[in-house]
Amino acid sequence: MDTRIMSVAGSFYPDHSDDIKSMIEHFNTILESQPDVLKSLDTMSGNAVIVPHAGWVYSGFTANIAFRILAKSIPKTVIVIGPSHRVGFEGVSIADNQDYQTPLGDLGINTSLVNDLKHRFSMPYFSQAHHEHSTEVQMPFIKHYLPHTQVVELVYAYAQPSALEPIIAYALTLPDTAVVISTDLSHYYSLKEAKQLDSICLEAVRDENIDTLNQGCEACGMIGVKAMLNVAKNKGLKSTVLDYRTSADSSGDTSRVVGYMSALFY
Repeated sequence: MDTRIMSVAGSFYPDHSDDIKSMIEHFNTILESQPDVLKSLDTMSGNAVIVPHAGWVYSGFTANIAFRILAKSIPKTVIVIGPSHRVGFEGVSIADNQDYQTPLGDLGINTSLVNDLKHRFSMPYFSQAHHEHSTEVQMPFIKHYLPHTQVVELVYAYAQPSALEPIIAYALTLPDTAVVISTDLSHYYSLKEAKQLDSICLEAVRDENIDTLNQGCEACGMIGVKAMLNVAKNKGLKSTVLDYRTSADSSGDTSRVVGYMSALFY
């Protein structure tokens, strides 16, 4: 057991604590300048969210909304689930470490839950799979909003939604436990094309309808999203899309954009 060392600090998100705090404060200042939106968001709570995983300058505002809401339920453990972008392997890997490094200080990993999940669902630990930005970019948000919580990191590669569904369903039966599903949406289309494709993803999440998801949504974390939608439907959870935007909102480049969404299940 050791520390899961940061691998994308300084590129996907700031590597200094003051810069992270300033960036989150900036996101919240923008949010608080929209009182009608803020009033609606402040009525929401839940213990499962979908968040994006690009560089914070592009998708951080969208993710921040979800973590701000998630923090209201004060979970003692947050399970973060994301797709592997660097390493191919079969199934789902669970990080078997003691701590998770962030620029704001280490997060404790819930080792007893890790051991439970490893044995209950026969999950291995592929260490190389956990140099993964889809999960790592969420950790500074968790440390900021829930400084005393513990985390569990799951990364999947070649897997079916059915591999994740029982894990998510079990996690949501545990007291004081939240689930974070990481995904971006379409990649490198024109702004008009991206919005058309992403509208399919947004509709599918709102309706909790996997058939709709299969009609053109290009989420890179599709497996996690499908698993979450199936669990939500089976458990009678409602869903709402919290925010949607593209990289063009930050970069101004409308020729090759990436789509980002955050959503809440409650």
